[in-house]
Amino acid sequence: MSSPIAVIDFETTGMMPAQGARATEVAIVLVEGGHVVERFQSLMQTGVWIPPFITRLTGITNAMVAAAPPAEAVMREAARFVGGAPMVAHNAAFDSKFWQAELRHAGLDAPHPFACTVLLSRRIYPDAPSHSLGRLTDHLGLPRTGRAHRALADAEMAAALLARMQHELCRRFGLDWPDHALLMRLQRCARQSMGRMLASAGG
Repeated sequence: MSSPIAVIDFETTGMMPAQGARATEVAIVLVEGGHVVERFQSLMQTGVWIPPFITRLTGITNAMVAAAPPAEAVMREAARFVGGAPMVAHNAAFDSKFWQAELRHAGLDAPHPFACTVLLSRRIYPDAPSHSLGRLTDHLGLPRTGRAHRALADAEMAAALLARMQHELCRRFGLDWPDHALLMRLQRCARQSMGRMLASAGG
């Protein structure tokens, strides 16, 4: 039986915590064997103003986050929800920074390894017209689960993409269900050497 993986998505006030950006919403779905088994989602209040262009993109307003729970409480609950599960995000370089930064604000460590569905999709689907989440979802015929740029919809689409890629690896290379450690190895390998690496994994 496969171990759970936590697929996460943040909506934020900007691009980088180092420049003062904070999270406005977090969603996490726990997946096992390609199926979502639990969900966590919450808006979060940090006191940081949301620029109008972010509200136009996400639909999240300053009034909505003003009525939300404090970010520290949300992140403590999110950390309990994830537990020791390894993590996945679409563009993990972005979400992992906010995971670490928001947990640090809550006084918690963030030791979780992150795999990235962008990096994985570039290796598994190199000829896709785009590796953005929405366009990959449409290209592969996966369901749209709600409004793009809302955390739960994006986390569920990333989970569906992850499952499709895991199935694809099983089909192409005769693997048992690819675990998080194998996904981490795959995203770091050169695309040209992917087949050799997975052939040895399957053997």
